Amino acid sequence: MNTDSMTVTISDLMASSGVGFGTSGARGLAEAMTDQVCFAYVMGFLQYLKSKGELRSGMEVALAGDFRPSSPRIMAAAGMAVRDFGCIPVNCGFIPSPAVALFGIRNKVPSLMVTGSHIPDDRNGIKFNRAAGEILKGDEQGIRTQRVTFSKELFDQQGMSRLSYRLPRETKTPYRDYMHRYLDFFPAHCLQGRRIGLYEHSSVARQVLYEILEGLGAEIVRLGFSDRFLPVDTEAVRSEDIKLARQWAARYDLDCIVSTDGDGDRPLISDERGHWLRGDVAGILCARYLGARRVVTPVSSNSAVEKCGWFGQVERTRIGSPYVIAAMEAALSEGEGCVVGYEANGGFLIGDRLERDGRILDPLPTRDAVIVALAILMLASEWQLPVSGLLSRLPARFTSSNRLKDFPNQLSRERIGGLSEGGIESLFGENFGRVAGLDDTDGLRITFESGEVVHLRPSGNAPELRCYNEADSEARAVEMNQICMRILDSWRA
Repeated sequence: MNTDSMTVTISDLMASSGVGFGTSGARGLAEAMTDQVCFAYVMGFLQYLKSKGELRSGMEVALAGDFRPSSPRIMAAAGMAVRDFGCIPVNCGFIPSPAVALFGIRNKVPSLMVTGSHIPDDRNGIKFNRAAGEILKGDEQGIRTQRVTFSKELFDQQGMSRLSYRLPRETKTPYRDYMHRYLDFFPAHCLQGRRIGLYEHSSVARQVLYEILEGLGAEIVRLGFSDRFLPVDTEAVRSEDIKLARQWAARYDLDCIVSTDGDGDRPLISDERGHWLRGDVAGILCARYLGARRVVTPVSSNSAVEKCGWFGQVERTRIGSPYVIAAMEAALSEGEGCVVGYEANGGFLIGDRLERDGRILDPLPTRDAVIVALAILMLASEWQLPVSGLLSRLPARFTSSNRLKDFPNQLSRERIGGLSEGGIESLFGENFGRVAGLDDTDGLRITFESGEVVHLRPSGNAPELRCYNEADSEARAVEMNQICMRILDSWRA
């Protein structure tokens, strides 16, 4: 045995470091994501691809990252692993997650995105993409079993690199390709006369989104730029972001405000009054503009997608893009066409080539934010309505969601798993009535006889307990969510 080398199994590394697979990719505290941990994770990913016949020596592997302080260091550790594995790291710089995935798909190479998405910057993560797109749950299992070996001399006792590795010079091709994906699909000057607020904050998509909107003819008001990373969550929008949007809409006379989360795969779009649209409502409108026939969405999404009658078939899955993608792939294998998916956070996925007015939009089976904002603006133009008017075309179903932070996932599972129907009515019955149905597809979705919904679920990528509610009015959905959060907070005891 070589005493100068170290061998570790990825599953053991997960247990010892606390960096494990969440809903989408590996996530953990930034301080736990040492260079050694990230190096080993990437080596495990590459070994897995090689075992599947999808990677060979000398192939390119694309790398990108978001604007978190820890992202450049983790990108360097990932690049070192790619190089040491005998492949060529391609530095795509700081671009959105869907942009690096698109580059990988078009060039038939794997890709990595260093990002913690919407969660605070004391955490980070790595999203892994095969040449065909995101890894799925079966791939995660394959990566867990990999045993990787590397020299002990690479890292110090704290797991940080002893070497000063620098990524190759950044290529601008992935950025340009992503931008032209939309400039080439949507008609020239189609946003002429639109005045759009761009909430930039710390989103890695802020510049490319600006260039796309401006390139399509819109007048852009740039808002809220931040050098400090902000955890903008499109499912549980921060109170300060709600306030800012309403102030900006009133001050600047905007048609809407658009933004994304940190890595640019989840959209935020407001109406002309600065009211943010829920992501699962935005997904319905986007699917309608694109002419989707089959829609795949998680069990947590607004039931207006079925009630509107716009789509031939709606399929529900567990929460997380890998489950949505797997269902989309199954639909395509059955010969279905015009297959799309979206999540409650608004991230939109396109399963096959779509055509509109002679223009082609290639598949992008990973969450994307840009397509949602553009599709909603185009739908509003076609229907000659403000963005708020689009909502009047949907059934009156409204959702609200929030999360308890610093709530261990194991405790969430124990509390949810211990609920019987009688226990549910004891906990929630006073406020919501009798239980009509239970769905344990992902967490526990409770439908009451009133048609109101309480859905409880541990977060897939952070120690948080999430609660989703649905009702026939926005005020009632918000009220339900506030009631639930007070009840669930007592579970900490």
